[in-house]
Amino acid sequence: MKMPSLRIQTLITLFALVILTPNAFAQVKYMVVVGVDGLSPDGILHGDAPNLKRLREKGSWTYHARGVMPTSSSPNWASMIMGAGPEQHGVTSNDWETNKFEIAPTVVGPGGIFPTIFSVLREQKPDSTLGVFHDWDGYGRLLERKMVDVVEDLDGPTNTVRRAVEFIKSRKPTFTFIHLDHVDHAGHHDGHGTPAYYASVGVADKLIGEVIAGIQEASMTQDTLVLVTADHGGKDKGHGGATMGEIEIPWIIAGPGVRVGHEIKASVNTYDTAATIAFAFKLKPPQAWIARPVREAFEKSDR
Repeated sequence: MKMPSLRIQTLITLFALVILTPNAFAQVKYMVVVGVDGLSPDGILHGDAPNLKRLREKGSWTYHARGVMPTSSSPNWASMIMGAGPEQHGVTSNDWETNKFEIAPTVVGPGGIFPTIFSVLREQKPDSTLGVFHDWDGYGRLLERKMVDVVEDLDGPTNTVRRAVEFIKSRKPTFTFIHLDHVDHAGHHDGHGTPAYYASVGVADKLIGEVIAGIQEASMTQDTLVLVTADHGGKDKGHGGATMGEIEIPWIIAGPGVRVGHEIKASVNTYDTAATIAFAFKLKPPQAWIARPVREAFEKSDR
């Protein structure tokens, strides 16, 4: 009997691998991102953060992800959801408004601003349910509000999280973004690295625990990616400068297809968050994005 050629054997092997290898994202139906304003790696290391510790143990993480310059809030929150830096999206300071800017975006998406992950999800997965709950009023202007089902600016971190949890449990949304602001307040009022700052991190950790519990109560755990990160760190009572304490941020992800207990060695930039969300949901990123998904977090999953 004539044996198949080496080329045919190779094609058969590759076909079998495609058919038989489980898709790492087959179970990803939902994603929840918790962004904690002003949360530094130092804050997690020295604060009381058992929920974040468990999240690291169950997922992949790095304490050396980087924000963008300047290390102020708007440029970094924008970069996180826009998959690009200030040079591309034009959000260069906290003074930025949709009709007030010094650098025009390289492209304008369907929402009238540089395209965010929200408009990408809405366009490519039109039936998605999307929600944003933020504790800093400035966050809401950075996204295409008409593309999101629910956008709420709430008073304080506890109200923000509890409203988000209600939304998760009642709607089982495709993508939820939760923004907490109180850690940054502690950094400005008392200083980074102070007992009050570390105590604020402990509060954030408890609230993140409430989010995780809400996901469990909604029977979404097996299908949900959870990612916790920040916009910037800080130095003394401020941020915005060019120091490692200000630019380095935590990046922790857990859920289906994610490597367990893995410290990410590859470089991670804050705009890679948007690309990673798109990667998990199998979305095509906009051409104007410069971000790359954090593939190392998913390779050779231990789950």
